Amino acid sequence: MMLDAEDPKTAAGKAPEMTEKTLTGTFAGIDVGGTFTDLVYYDSKARGVKLAKVPTTLDNQSKGVLAALDAASVDAAALDLIVHGTTTTTNAVLERQLCKTGLVTTLGFRDVLELGRRTRPHAYGMTGQFRPIIPRDLRLEVPGRMLADGSEYAPLDEDALRAALAGLVDKGCEALVIHFLHSYANPAHELRAREIAREIWPNGNITMGHALISESREFERGVTAAVNASVQPLLRRYVERLADKLSERGYDRDLLVMNGNGGMVSARIVAEEAAKTVMSGPASGVMAAAYTGRRAGIPDLLTYDMGGTSTDVAMIRGADPAVSHEIEIEYAMPIHVPMVDVRTVGAGGGSIARVDAAGLLQVGPDSAGSTPGPICYGKGGTEPTISDANMLLGRLNPERLNTGAGGVSLDTIREAFATKLGGPLGLGAPEAAAAVLKIANAKMADAVRMVSISLGEDPRDFALFAFGGAGPLHACAIARELGVPRVLVPARPGITNALGCIVADLRHDYVATVNKPLDACDMDEVHALFARQVADGRAAIGRERVEIAEEKITHSVEMRFIGQTHLLRVPLPDAAPTRADLQALFEEAYFRRFQVKLPEIRPALVNVNSSVIGRRPEIDLAALIDGSGRKPTLAEAQTGTRQVFFEDWTETPVYWRDHLPLDADLAGPAIVEQMDCTLVLEPGDTATQDADGNLVVTVGERA
Repeated sequence: MMLDAEDPKTAAGKAPEMTEKTLTGTFAGIDVGGTFTDLVYYDSKARGVKLAKVPTTLDNQSKGVLAALDAASVDAAALDLIVHGTTTTTNAVLERQLCKTGLVTTLGFRDVLELGRRTRPHAYGMTGQFRPIIPRDLRLEVPGRMLADGSEYAPLDEDALRAALAGLVDKGCEALVIHFLHSYANPAHELRAREIAREIWPNGNITMGHALISESREFERGVTAAVNASVQPLLRRYVERLADKLSERGYDRDLLVMNGNGGMVSARIVAEEAAKTVMSGPASGVMAAAYTGRRAGIPDLLTYDMGGTSTDVAMIRGADPAVSHEIEIEYAMPIHVPMVDVRTVGAGGGSIARVDAAGLLQVGPDSAGSTPGPICYGKGGTEPTISDANMLLGRLNPERLNTGAGGVSLDTIREAFATKLGGPLGLGAPEAAAAVLKIANAKMADAVRMVSISLGEDPRDFALFAFGGAGPLHACAIARELGVPRVLVPARPGITNALGCIVADLRHDYVATVNKPLDACDMDEVHALFARQVADGRAAIGRERVEIAEEKITHSVEMRFIGQTHLLRVPLPDAAPTRADLQALFEEAYFRRFQVKLPEIRPALVNVNSSVIGRRPEIDLAALIDGSGRKPTLAEAQTGTRQVFFEDWTETPVYWRDHLPLDADLAGPAIVEQMDCTLVLEPGDTATQDADGNLVVTVGERA
C-alpha cells in the first residue's frame, strides 16, 4: 500500500494494519556479538529453520560469519537474502581503533570538536580525560563563512582549501571530514569543497557534515561526521571482503547490513553513512523483541539482552522501539543519527568478578570475552566470571555448555571461587558465587531502571523481554527486583539478534533544522519539509531490492523553551500540524516529562523529523521450535533433576524446551534448557507457553 507523497496529511495517516502476507524464500540472519556469532536460517516454503552459534573471530569477523554458515550447513548460493548485524564500527569506536582522519572547517572553529559542551567527564570531580576523535594537527581551517540564516558572509577560499587538503594527504589521512559552520542552513560551501576534494583526495572516503545530519549544533554535527569518516574505511573494507567471500560461495544477491535505527541498508552503500551502523547489533535484538511482543500480544516491553561481554536494555512502547537522535557512545562522543535507544552496562556472562583493594566484591566491566573466556569454557580462562558462578550454582549444565572446547571440572571452578573470592570475603565458594550473581543482577536492574524511569515510564507497566545467551538465566530475579510482573522469553533467546536481522524492516530517518521561535515559523514551510522527507524516504525504499508488505510513516518534532539547551522529542499524529497543535503537544510532553508548566516562556521549533518504514512480510515464529520432539506431558519433557542454589541448595526439575507440550504450565523452581540458552525459574514463578513457542513467566513471591 502506497500513500500520496504530495498530501502530507495522507502521508502521515494512521498506519494500515499488517497484512496476511508472509515472507517467501530462503533467508539468513547473521549477527556478530562480542563472544558469539549467531545465525538463523529460514526457509518459508518448507517452514524449515536452521540455527548456529560459533565463536566470534574478532580479528576478522567475516571468518565467523562464514563459519556460522558452515555450522548450519547453509549453501550461500541457494539463499535469497542475507542480512548481517555487525560490531565492526561499534568496536572500532569503543576501542578507538580508528582510521587516520583529517578535517577542514571554518576559520576560527578548528577546536569545536575539542571544546564541546560545558561538561566534565565526571560531574562531581575535576578528573577524567577526553581525547577528540581527530587530533588538532589534523584539523585545518579554511576562510569562508555562512551565517545562521543561510546567507554567505565570506566566500570560500578555494586556494586555501586545496592547500589544506594536500597537507592532510601528505600526513597520511585515509578519510576526510568537511565541516563548515551553518552548513545545515546553506550547504553550498561544503558541496563545493567536496567537488574540489574529489580532485585531490586519493579515495572516496569523504564525509560532509550536513549530508549526514542536517541540523544545527556544530559540535554534535561535527563529532558525528568525524565518527563516520574515521570508521568508513574499516567498514568499507569489511563488507567488501565479506561480499567477496560470499560471492566465491555463489551468493549473487544483495547483502544487507543492519543500521542502528533498526532498519537495513545495502552493503553497496552502507559505508557512505557508516556512523549509522554503530549499535547495529543491539538494534537487531530490539527489533526482534518488538516483532515477537506484537505477535504475542505484549507490545510494551523492556528488553534485556545479556551476552558474553555486556548487557543491553531498551524500551518498547506499543511495539515501537524508542529511537533517539542523541545517543552518546561515551563522554563527549555524541552520534546524532537516529538509533534505537539502547543502554549498555558492562555485565555479561564473561564479566570478571574480583575483590578490590578495599575488600569489596566487584563484577565487571572487565570481561574474559570469548578468548580465553570464563573458566568453564575450558579454553585457558582462570578468572571467576558470572558464567562460572551460574555453573557452580547448578544453573548451567556442564554437559551442555556450547564453548567450542571440552570444558573443565566443577572442582576447578570451585577452587577459583574459594581462593580468589571466598577467602578474601570470608565466604564459601557457593556463597561467593551467589554474591557475584546478586551484584550482577543489581547492576543490570539499575540499567533497566535507567532506560525506563529516565524516560518517565514505570518499569512495572512493562514486561521484561529476556534474550541473549545469558539473559534468561537472570531475568526472573531482575524482574522481581524491579517489580516487573511478567517475563517474556522468546523461542530462541540466544539467537534473537540474528532473528532480528530477518524480521527487521527497511527504515530511513530524516532530520531537518528549523531552529526558530514557534510563533515565527512559516507552517507551510514546515509542512513542505515533512513532504520532502516522505518523498526522499519512499525513493530510498524503492531503490532497495527487498520485498515489503506495507508502508508506515511517522513524524515528530524536537522543541525546547527559548533559553534552554535540552531538546524534547514530540510525536505528531500527522504531517500537517498547526502552530497551536505544536504548542499544545509540546507543553503536554514537557509536563509529562518534568511535571512543570512554563506558560510564560515561548517555545522554539528546532528540528522536524520523519521516519519512512517499509514493513517486511510476516514469518512464522513457531517454526523456531522443533515441534517434532514435543512430548504429550510435562513429565515426559523432564530430563532429570539437579541441585540448584537459590537461597539454599534445592533439588530442581530440569526440562528440555523443544520437548515441552504446547500447553506447558511450569512452576518454579525449574530449569529449562535448550540449544542456545538456559532459563531459570525462581521459586514462586510460573510459566506458560504460547502458540509461537514463547514462554510467558508470571513473577511470583519467593516462598
